[in-house]
Amino acid sequence: MTVVALGADHAGFPLKEDLKGWLIAHGYDVVDLGTQSAEAVDYPDYAAAVGVAVTAGKAGRGVLVCGTGIGMAMAANKVPGIRAAGCSDAFTARMSREHNDANVLALGARITGRDAAIEILETWLAAEFAGGRHARRVQKIIDLDRLRGPESVDAQAR
Repeated sequence: MTVVALGADHAGFPLKEDLKGWLIAHGYDVVDLGTQSAEAVDYPDYAAAVGVAVTAGKAGRGVLVCGTGIGMAMAANKVPGIRAAGCSDAFTARMSREHNDANVLALGARITGRDAAIEILETWLAAEFAGGRHARRVQKIIDLDRLRGPESVDAQAR
C-alpha cells in the first residue's frame, strides 16, 4: 500500500489528525511531518517537508492541510517534481490524478468539512493516472521544473 506523507499548519492540524486516523484505519503507512499542535506555524515549512518526502521516495503521495489549501499547494509546487492540487470536491480530486498525475493533495480545513475531506482523500488515493494524451501534458509540466527565471519562461513560450 502507498506510503502517505502528511503535513499541516496550525489551521489544518485537527483535520490532518482526522485524515491520519482514517489512513491508518485503512491500511496506509503514514509519515506525519507535522505540525503536532494548533500553535501558529508557517505553512511553507510543512509543504516543503512533504514535497521533499515525496520526491525523495520516502512517500508515494503527500497530503497537505492548511486553512484553504491554497498556500500549501503554492508552496509545494515550488519543490521540483511536485504536482500539488488543491481540491475541494471528489471530482477535482479524481481529475487531478487521472489527468494531471498529482502527487500531492492540498485541502482547506476552513472550507472542507471532515467527511468531505475524507471523501476527497479516498477518491484521490483510488484514482490512477490515465496516461495517453495526458502524459504529454504532464511531461510539459515536469519540463517546467527546469526553467530558471522569467527569461526562460519567455523562451519556452515561443
